[in-house]
Amino acid sequence: MDGLFRKEYGNIVSFLTSKFGFNFLDSAQDIAQDTLLTAFQKWSDHGIPENPKGWLFTVAKNKALNFIKRENKTETFDASQLKEQHVFTDHIKLNQQIEDSMLEMIFACCSDVISVEGHIILILSTLGGFTRKELASALVLEEETIKKRLYRAKKKIRDSSLSLQIPDLDKLNTRLYSVLNSLYLLFNEGYNSSSNNNLIRKDICLEALRLTQLLSKYFDKDNKVRALFALMCFHIARFESRIDVKGAIVLFKDQDRSLWSKPLINKGIIELSAASEGNTLSSYHLEAGIALQHCISYSYESTNWQTIKKLYTQLYNYKPSPIIKLNIAIVEGIIEGPEKAIEILETLKSNKRLSKYYLLYATLGEFYGRLCKTEIAKANFEKAIQLTSNQKEKALLLKKINNK
Repeated sequence: MDGLFRKEYGNIVSFLTSKFGFNFLDSAQDIAQDTLLTAFQKWSDHGIPENPKGWLFTVAKNKALNFIKRENKTETFDASQLKEQHVFTDHIKLNQQIEDSMLEMIFACCSDVISVEGHIILILSTLGGFTRKELASALVLEEETIKKRLYRAKKKIRDSSLSLQIPDLDKLNTRLYSVLNSLYLLFNEGYNSSSNNNLIRKDICLEALRLTQLLSKYFDKDNKVRALFALMCFHIARFESRIDVKGAIVLFKDQDRSLWSKPLINKGIIELSAASEGNTLSSYHLEAGIALQHCISYSYESTNWQTIKKLYTQLYNYKPSPIIKLNIAIVEGIIEGPEKAIEILETLKSNKRLSKYYLLYATLGEFYGRLCKTEIAKANFEKAIQLTSNQKEKALLLKKINNK
């Protein structure tokens, strides 16, 4: 039920907000949470209904109507917007309205009256149902920073009369960039989950894929959308090989490539090929190119690391980021040896963003271990353990310490 609830939370919020406007956003979030709590209690006793989505939207509609009457909001919000019963029983019509409202909501969240950081946090919070803790992990920020940015974004909504309509074409590119970036971050949180017990949140990844595919239906000529969709396909293709039968993390070099989904890889190749037509180049093209190199390699050893290094360098020049620099260090370590990787990684410790990023220390521990500098390796692994809340990551790091 967790996957269904995560998905339908955003659907309910966007649907109700599309009916009553952005000023209803906070109330829509409360109603969505209350609806899912009611569903959990009812379904635990009586089982999941035949049409769970229709059930959820009927309950959400009734709770919204009761809220408007109870709070004497009838002059502010037009309750007749939800009077049509057939919307909630007609599966096809409901799905279309949800798709439209989700798309409208995503673009509205990316209004130019809200900061770029606000776009991302607002979408992931309101449509993805992310907690502040999950957002802090996904964006490598302090939880207090997330709280402040979310407050500022919602204040802008309250102070401005934002439209829920998709903008004209002349405003589309700016907002589309923020939309794609938000979906990219949503996917990354699912693929490397900050959840205590799950390394992969498949439901989040598949929801990000669904929303990206939805965008591609409306913007089928935009190569950035297709490149992002391809990138997601390449990553999802490796789902089954990342966790073993006991639920432990399988390192990339040890993954069973026979478990990788060939249909998804082929789909990604088709999408990336189509996205490569013309002169458009984006970070999604370059990241998809890197993922493609991994997907078409027969083994870890046969991977074309020089091409991957070249693509990472292009990516860094296109979009400088300490995270990309960390990945370049890893590739340099594979090509040139551990010393080269450590030289780059140690300089990244002074970066404020990476100083509390567990992967920096986990990577340092790995390369120091290859040089048989056991105590330094252990110290870095222990630091990484302190910085991650994911229990599977902690278990892997502890195993590395015990093996030293």
